Amino acid sequence: MSQIAINTSQNVNINFNIASVGERMLAFIIDFLIKVAYVIIVLYLFFNILDLGYLLEGLDQWSIMAVYIILTFPVYIYPVVLESLMEGQTPGKKLMKIRVVKIDGYQASFGDYLIRWMFRLIDTTAAGVVGLISMIVSKNNQRLGDIASGTAVISLKNNINISHTILENINEDYIPSFPQVIALSDNDMRIIKDNYTKALKVDDRQIISKLSDKIKSILKLEIDSRKMTERQFINVVIKDYNYYTGKEN
Repeated sequence: MSQIAINTSQNVNINFNIASVGERMLAFIIDFLIKVAYVIIVLYLFFNILDLGYLLEGLDQWSIMAVYIILTFPVYIYPVVLESLMEGQTPGKKLMKIRVVKIDGYQASFGDYLIRWMFRLIDTTAAGVVGLISMIVSKNNQRLGDIASGTAVISLKNNINISHTILENINEDYIPSFPQVIALSDNDMRIIKDNYTKALKVDDRQIISKLSDKIKSILKLEIDSRKMTERQFINVVIKDYNYYTGKEN
């Protein structure tokens, strides 16, 4: 399985397994079936349960088409909305344990998901052949939407995944210090802990200092260095995140 090295904001590479074309296709099929089920249910409710079919009588072809578009609108925005809400996943991707991530190491934004969604018009051309060819020939199995948005789809079926490296042992009587950590995502914490662990191994004080400053900036915290060292601060942040999100070993 091919891998991709994602460069974090602290200039540290983390290797992830690239989701295979097969995994992405199966995720697409699962999502497609969910959308088909939605359309069937909505149309059944509209015509059979609510018996609103009479509303279409006397309407011209364009008006009827507009009604159908309104009824099935959630199907069209399904990918961009769910990827935004589920941090790069749809139900299909979640079941296949794959996720959309930014290659530069940052959390993908709504804008990134929107670009991927807009390029679906091209990627699905000729029954999806364009997107399929793009994934096969590109280095990181990227379709055109991924290339345009600077994203890739990774597999979480390995030893390095989005949540594995954020786990931290905490005692039952642990008292957190920074409730602001709830503003961080699992992906943010994975990057923080992974970079911190690497820096500790080689005693890279510069990376530790930059990482500490970055966390303080994001969480808008001011810490007295005489009371808490940078290493102590990062350790507390990691434990606090585990405390508030319930991620314990």
